[in-house]
Amino acid sequence: MTQAPPTPKAVRRQHDREIVTLALPAFGALVAEPLFLMVDSAIVGHLGTPQLAGLAIAAALLTTAVSVFVFLAYATTAAVARRVGAGDLKAAIRQGMDGIWLALLLGAAVVAATLPTAPWLIDIFGASDTAAPYATTYLRISILGIPAMLVVLAATGVLRGLQDTRTPLYVAIGGFTANALLNVGLVYGAGMGIAGSAWGTVIAQFAMAAVYLVVVVRGARRHGASLRPDAAGIRASAQAGVPLLVRTLSLRAVLMIATAVAARMGDAEVAAHQIILSLWSLMAFALDAIAIAGQAIIGRYLGADDADGARQVCRRMVQWGAISGVVLGALLVLARPLFIPLFTGDTTVQDTLLPALLVVAVSQPIAGVVFVLDGVLMGAGDGPYLAWAMLLTLAAFAPVALLVPALGGGLTALWWAMTLMMTVRLVTLWVRSRSGRWIVTGATR
Repeated sequence: MTQAPPTPKAVRRQHDREIVTLALPAFGALVAEPLFLMVDSAIVGHLGTPQLAGLAIAAALLTTAVSVFVFLAYATTAAVARRVGAGDLKAAIRQGMDGIWLALLLGAAVVAATLPTAPWLIDIFGASDTAAPYATTYLRISILGIPAMLVVLAATGVLRGLQDTRTPLYVAIGGFTANALLNVGLVYGAGMGIAGSAWGTVIAQFAMAAVYLVVVVRGARRHGASLRPDAAGIRASAQAGVPLLVRTLSLRAVLMIATAVAARMGDAEVAAHQIILSLWSLMAFALDAIAIAGQAIIGRYLGADDADGARQVCRRMVQWGAISGVVLGALLVLARPLFIPLFTGDTTVQDTLLPALLVVAVSQPIAGVVFVLDGVLMGAGDGPYLAWAMLLTLAAFAPVALLVPALGGGLTALWWAMTLMMTVRLVTLWVRSRSGRWIVTGATR
């Protein structure tokens, strides 16, 4: 007897199980980075407004230094997942090892370039005389943790591609706990101030990288994959990541422009902007958990030559993204009396951030769909389109944001410009997803 094909409801349930199984642990791992900054912001914020303003500027630079290389995770996830779908685990892990070696090389380069130029970079952001010394101190210490964070990105990509998001969750929990304890102990217990916060984060980052390396090396040995650096493989990993690097640089340029505009408004505005940006990043990573699940699932379906399955799971994830955005926006509004005092006791900063925070809440449903579609196209290896789409978004956002101070707008107007940026991204990604041109099956794209 021929088995009847599954009903649409059964297919949706299957996709929901796949998404939840990968997305829930991925959420915990993804929020590690913004939680690191949120802990730093909460602890440093009680040292004073100049210290928090300095952290805001240094954190923007540090986040950029890590995030421009996020392709180490995203491109690796997609490529490994395709090979998992095709049944070639040895090749999947070998590509992941190439990504880890590339991460170490890039991390060393970033440290070498940033340490001597830290004061100049801080000055570009227009930091005030009171905030600049704190920003420089935090940046010079924290940049030492960049190689560890890049290794974490690459190793996380390997595990996600192997459909394992639980291990990154456990590492993230350990790293977050260590970071919080070290920050409190070094900032207040040892009296090191903002430098203690930076050192606590660096130590936690290296501990996380060490754990990831142990896990990946064990997996490589189990499947007979080589651990040695391979020049051709490293070069191929770098070339595959170029479009995503362009895409991420454009996105980081958006966030850096926003921080630079806020910095020129005054210490209270940039401090409020840092708090909002920390919350915005936390919610972005929460929404990105669905996108991470999408990368792994889409890559696996395409590697297994199942184009119809890829289309169906894409549609389902878009629904998840929209609903999640509504929920996060509502939670942000309802919980604001609870979390705002945790960041600062300065009433001027609190009054400045509240209206802008409401704008962020309204825009979350848009963000939910944007992050999901971004993940789907990454999982499909559609990097070139993502690069061009983000360049277009940057071109639309930059003049609007730069005009905000000239037109007398404040922090709320700046975050309306951020909402415009997300709307442009929504349009470009939606058009691509509807075209179906992202669907290319096989072990490699």
